[in-house]
Amino acid sequence: MGGTLIRTLYEEERDRMSMFTKVGAEAAAAGNNEGDAKESPIVSFKSGSTFKVGVKSINDVAEYYGYGMFGKVNTFLPEKAAERNAKGYVTKNPSLWDQAADLLYADANAAKEAGADEAAVKVFTDEAYLYKGKKRYLRAFFDLTTGKDIVVDLSPKQEQTLKATIEDNLDDLDAIAFKLTKKGSGTNAVVALSAIVKMDRDLTAEECTNFDKLGEAPFDMASFETCLYVADTAEQTKNLVIAGFDIGRLGLSIGASAGTSAQPNAQTPPPADAAASLEIDEAELPF
Repeated sequence: MGGTLIRTLYEEERDRMSMFTKVGAEAAAAGNNEGDAKESPIVSFKSGSTFKVGVKSINDVAEYYGYGMFGKVNTFLPEKAAERNAKGYVTKNPSLWDQAADLLYADANAAKEAGADEAAVKVFTDEAYLYKGKKRYLRAFFDLTTGKDIVVDLSPKQEQTLKATIEDNLDDLDAIAFKLTKKGSGTNAVVALSAIVKMDRDLTAEECTNFDKLGEAPFDMASFETCLYVADTAEQTKNLVIAGFDIGRLGLSIGASAGTSAQPNAQTPPPADAAASLEIDEAELPF
């Protein structure tokens, strides 16, 4: 769904919600199993998107590790989240996708030990990286056009950009509206949060009225749980096949391991332009 929520993110909320790295997949699974699922605040944040927003709190953010493959498999969380250390490395309960990545990294090590050149080894490490969980962030804003809270999905670099702007205006969040934008796509995607200097000119009467409601209610942190799609073991297996991995290497087969589909009450996977298949930021690659 991508460091650490503010007060390192933001330790207060991190302790309470655990689907998000230290807020956890348990929260996500619980949310998906509710009989009366609430409307998710996540919105499509594709290239060309523009929102006029208010910021209720710098702490309205959650970190998670999402899995998926750009153009093939939309972002999901495993129903049982892997345990990670402070640096984000999996230490316990790896998902099927983590296990696939480990096998490919083992292939890379074997090739290296056999004397393969750097380019040949990199073929394996590049492929392994595609299966790893990627750190992502969900950040909430107050949409001045609709008068509702919205959530956008961000890479770590994008989250850093937006958080820096919020920090620069921290003392005036109750008086400043912003324009949230995204331009470009893939590794060239750029997000920005720009202060609207002349609010009386650039906001409609309705948007001004909604801005006055900014402080009426805090963002409901529990609604983050509705923003991400949770896949069970069977669906993770199917997704590995779609991604092109030989599931036989994990002792799996579709007939034996994928007899059930996703959780009965799991939310529909997000559309491809919302919190969709992970875009890889080359600046964040580990090689």
